[in-house]
Amino acid sequence: MSLRVTNKELKERALSHLTGNWGKAAIATLIMYLIAYIPSVGIDYAIAQGFGSLWYFVLLPLYYGYYVLFLNLSRTDELRTEMLFDGYKEFFPVFLTMLLKAIYIFLWSLLLIVPGIMKAYSYDMTEFIMRDNPDIRYDAAIEKSMEMMRGHRMQLFLLDLSMIGWGILCLLTLGIGYLFLAPYMRTSHAEFYQQLLIEEEGNTF
Repeated sequence: MSLRVTNKELKERALSHLTGNWGKAAIATLIMYLIAYIPSVGIDYAIAQGFGSLWYFVLLPLYYGYYVLFLNLSRTDELRTEMLFDGYKEFFPVFLTMLLKAIYIFLWSLLLIVPGIMKAYSYDMTEFIMRDNPDIRYDAAIEKSMEMMRGHRMQLFLLDLSMIGWGILCLLTLGIGYLFLAPYMRTSHAEFYQQLLIEEEGNTF
């Protein structure tokens, strides 16, 4: 079952929100990557590997903030870079929910790559749900995402697949292009979530 709008329409909406905000979006993405790569700067490789594993957990609320940043953009056409750190305002609930999500995806991936990918798409709305529902956390947020994504995983997968050409171009720019592709993808996912909400509300009548 697909959404009532096409992936092309979702991407067009994302691009319209990013118009005039590309610079801020790229800066926010750059900030996130620079923080993520702190462990690899000026540290012995072996130490960096161990510290990097711990640093990943510290970054979980930052990844949440990246979702929140582009959800807000899709609703207001305003990109506020400081929202990147919103996850740290309620560190433990966000951290534990994101950790559970990562653990579940990892465990499903142990079976085979495909089940891991399927679950990753099932859980993809978790951060948006947490933002909109402060009382929904942990397994409840993940289960709500699974419920919303039931029947829609393939469309979201195809949405991402349609951007693979841009991903290849990003490699040719030594990854610099990803500073623009990542916001495009995340805003498209935010639009996907917005449409899920609209259709979910429509089905209640």
